[in-house]
Amino acid sequence: MCRNIKMLFNFDPPVTEEEIRAASLQYVRKVSGLNKPSKANEAAFLAAVEDIAAVSARLLSSLETNAPMRNREEEAAKAKARSAERFGNQGRVA
Repeated sequence: MCRNIKMLFNFDPPVTEEEIRAASLQYVRKVSGLNKPSKANEAAFLAAVEDIAAVSARLLSSLETNAPMRNREEEAAKAKARSAERFGNQGRVA
């Protein structure tokens, strides 16, 4: 799984359209291997991003859970702690 694609379900406040589109863009970049498509591929690339964003939004709105809502700040702090544990202070000067 691409580390740049964030979990979007069950957050308070709910996911935004911008977050869904950003995850869709990352997915299309990963699948296509293109960070920025050429002019010849731009229309197909952008159409794929929009299609995946629409499907993702539909998926997220149809999911149900009994789990408590996640807090964005708490999840970000957990991710930062995992990253620090995994990578340490690589290249950082104290």
